[in-house]
Amino acid sequence: MEGGGGGEEGGMRRRRRRVVVVGGGVAGAFLAKTLQSDSDLVLIDPKEYFEIPWAYLRAMVEPPFAEKILIKHTDYLTNAVIVTSPTGHAHPVPRSRNDRIEQLREEHEKIKSSSSVLIIGGGRRGVELAGEIASDYPEKKVTLVHKGSRLLEHLGPKASVKALKWLKKKDVEVLFEQTVDPGSVSEGQKEFKTSAGKPVAADCHFLCTGWPLASSWLQETVLGKSLDEHGRLMVDGNLRVKGQKNVFAIGDITNIKELKQGYVAQAHAAVVAKNVKLLMKGAKETR
Repeated sequence: MEGGGGGEEGGMRRRRRRVVVVGGGVAGAFLAKTLQSDSDLVLIDPKEYFEIPWAYLRAMVEPPFAEKILIKHTDYLTNAVIVTSPTGHAHPVPRSRNDRIEQLREEHEKIKSSSSVLIIGGGRRGVELAGEIASDYPEKKVTLVHKGSRLLEHLGPKASVKALKWLKKKDVEVLFEQTVDPGSVSEGQKEFKTSAGKPVAADCHFLCTGWPLASSWLQETVLGKSLDEHGRLMVDGNLRVKGQKNVFAIGDITNIKELKQGYVAQAHAAVVAKNVKLLMKGAKETR
């Protein structure tokens, strides 16, 4: 941890307002980087690094790529306190950068040593992973199982048609309106059966059905009454949490009806960074 210095510089640091950012994903990392020079900033995250979320699938087929997409918080937060501690997310992630790099290498070895791969889920992650494997390992049999009637259902039909056409061109087998129960599969399993009864043989499998929001821990905090029925934090037009004066929410956890993507998270962070700076000066925030 970094502490305040002595003399005049230390006094200036102590007089600055403290800002605590919980979560070092796209939104949290961007916000922390923006505010570190204007506040006594603390970032709390379960891992010691920031990961570019839309790039890790590439690292699964090209291991050296992981070095570029995993950035230690200390590399871009040079004027902040970083606390590595669990923040409630249900999806387990390695605490250290080196462990995450090793995890991605293991995933790569699993793909490389397999002649056939099963991907469960036809959303963004499933489609991208199928594409990465089919492009780098055209000799491997790739099967994608999706419970919906089209791929990438969070996007428009044109995107779904284009994605399916591309995957078929790469000889990826896509099975619609069926799935594989995650609870029925285990590591090392090679024989699977879909909900429609279709048998699928694969040397390895990847579950790409999405991660739960994992905000239930907030129910026991002062923000419990600000959660909606889906476990998302209700915010106003300035991204302030409902019922709170100086607590803001950004990224996937907000109840704003929009695509939960990286560029949106960055836009959230920019809005809150501006408003936090205004509040620290005693001014009124803006949208």
